[in-house]
Amino acid sequence: MIRLLAVAAGGAAGAVSRYAVAILVATFWKNEFPLATLLINVSGSFILGFFATFSAEKSSLDPIWRLLVATGFVGAYTTFSTFEFETQRLTESGAIWWAALNVFVSVAAGFAAVQAGVYLARR
Repeated sequence: MIRLLAVAAGGAAGAVSRYAVAILVATFWKNEFPLATLLINVSGSFILGFFATFSAEKSSLDPIWRLLVATGFVGAYTTFSTFEFETQRLTESGAIWWAALNVFVSVAAGFAAVQAGVYLARR
């Protein structure tokens, strides 16, 4: 039961954080490019890379924390399905270059963020 509660608590925090970032970005970004989703996915990639590496290699955290942070928080915070849907909408509206940029930057920046998280966790 404690495992389910850890995932649920992390998921609630991740979902609220995702919503907060989306609202914050919407206050200054008025373009059709899905910047909030990109920022959420890249920062979530960093969080997962850092936390998973740090918890496995540098700490003796109780495994319940991995469920709370990696499964719950990051699982609810990141938005791969939203990324895919927004990319499809861009292509459907004829914004092929925005769609291609979204795919390239999301994948490249997400990978770089995971690498940065792993690197910092190992320092």
